[in-house]
Amino acid sequence: MSPNIVAIIGIVVMLVFMFLRMPVGFAMALAGFLGMSYFISPDAAFHILATDIWGRFSTYGLTVIPLFIFMGFICFNSGISVRLYDTAYKWVGQLRGGIAMATIVADEFFAAICGSNTATAATMGTVALPQMKKYGYDPLLSTSTVATGGTLGVVIPPSVVLIVIGLQTEQSIIKLFFGGILPGILLGVLFLITIYVLCRWKPHFGPAGEKTSFKEKIAAFPGVLEVLALFALVLGGLYAGWFTPTEAGAAGAFGAIIIALARRELTWQRFTKSITETLRTSCMVMVLVTGAVIFGRFLTATRLPFFLADWASALPIPHVGILAIVLLIYIIGGCLMDALGFLVVTIPIFFPLLIALGYDPIWTGIILMMATTMGAITPPVGVNVYVVKGLVPDVPLETIFKGVSFYLAACIISLIILVAFPQIVLFLPGLMR
Repeated sequence: MSPNIVAIIGIVVMLVFMFLRMPVGFAMALAGFLGMSYFISPDAAFHILATDIWGRFSTYGLTVIPLFIFMGFICFNSGISVRLYDTAYKWVGQLRGGIAMATIVADEFFAAICGSNTATAATMGTVALPQMKKYGYDPLLSTSTVATGGTLGVVIPPSVVLIVIGLQTEQSIIKLFFGGILPGILLGVLFLITIYVLCRWKPHFGPAGEKTSFKEKIAAFPGVLEVLALFALVLGGLYAGWFTPTEAGAAGAFGAIIIALARRELTWQRFTKSITETLRTSCMVMVLVTGAVIFGRFLTATRLPFFLADWASALPIPHVGILAIVLLIYIIGGCLMDALGFLVVTIPIFFPLLIALGYDPIWTGIILMMATTMGAITPPVGVNVYVVKGLVPDVPLETIFKGVSFYLAACIISLIILVAFPQIVLFLPGLMR
C-alpha cells in the first residue's frame, strides 16, 4: 500500500474516532500510533512516541500555556472585566448601538490579558447582557455581539491558540504575538462598523444609552490602566528582550495577582477557582498538543504534506486560489468540530503546503488562526454561541446564530484585507531583531 493511501486511511480513522465522540487529542494520538505501527512497525512506533513526547514535554517552553491561562483567569475572577466595561460604556455608550460597541471595545482590552475566547465571551456576557436588556436592545444584536466579541480573545495576544501554533510549527511565539496585534485591532474595528451599520438599518436593534459628561469619561479611564499595565509588561518585556515567552507568562500572572490583591478583590475562593480552571484548560490544551505531536509524526513519515505541497504547486491556478481553498476548508471545518482541535489536526497538512507556496510562516500562522477562530461562532458547533445561550436561556439558539451571521461578513472581510495587505501582519514582527 502506498504511503499516501496509508496517510489518507489514517485521517479517515481519526475522523471516525472523533465522530464516535472520542476527544480530539486522544483520537489524533490513537490514529497516529496505529498508522505508524502499520507503516513502520509497532516497536518503532513505541520508540518514536516515547522520544517525541519526551522531547516536547521535557522543555520548559510548554509552561507558557498554563501561565498565560492562569493570568487570564485571575483577571477574570477578580473583577477587572467590570471596570473595563464601565470605562468603554462611559465613552461610547451614548451612541446608537453604543452599549454593543462598548462590549466590543471592552473585549479588545480584556483579550489583551485573556487568551481564551470562551472566557472572554462568558466574562463580557455576564456584564454586558443585563445592560443591553435594560436599555431595550434586540436580543439578536446583544447576544451575537457578546458571542462574536469573545473571538477576539484568541486573536489579540497573549493567545493560547497562537502559542499552540508556535509550538506545533516551531515558529517564534513572540513574533506570532506581535503579528496578531494589528489583525485583532482590524477585526475589532470591523465589528464596530458592523454594529453601526446594523443600528442605522434597524434603529430598534440598539437604542442609545445614557449620555455621560467629559468629566465622567475621564474619571472612568483608570478602569483600563491595569489592563494596559499588564499588556505593556508582557509584550513590552518580550519586545525589549527582558523576558522569554515563558518568563513573560510568569510575569503577567504575578502582575495580575498583585493588581487583584491591591484592589482587595482576590479572595482565597477566587484564587483556588482560578487554579482549578487553569488546570482544566491547560490539561485540555496539553492533550491536544500530545495528539498533534503523534499524528504529525505519522503524517511526516508518510510524506503526505510534502506530496500535497508538490501537487498544489503544480496546479495551473494562482497560489492565492489555493490559499482560498485552504481557508474555505478551515471555515467549514470550524463549523463541524472544535476550532482549536481542527486547527491542531490540520496544521501538519496545510502549514507545509502554504509555506511551499511561498507564504511567510508568521503570516500563515495568523491567517490560519483567524480562519479557524470563526468556528467559535458558526453552527452547529460554535462554542461561544452556546456559552451565551447558557447566560440567556430564554433567547432561542437560532436568534443568536442569525445575529452572528452579520459579524461573519466582517470576519471574511478581515481575511481578504490581510491577504491583500500582508504587511498588516508582518509590520510589527518585522521590527523585532
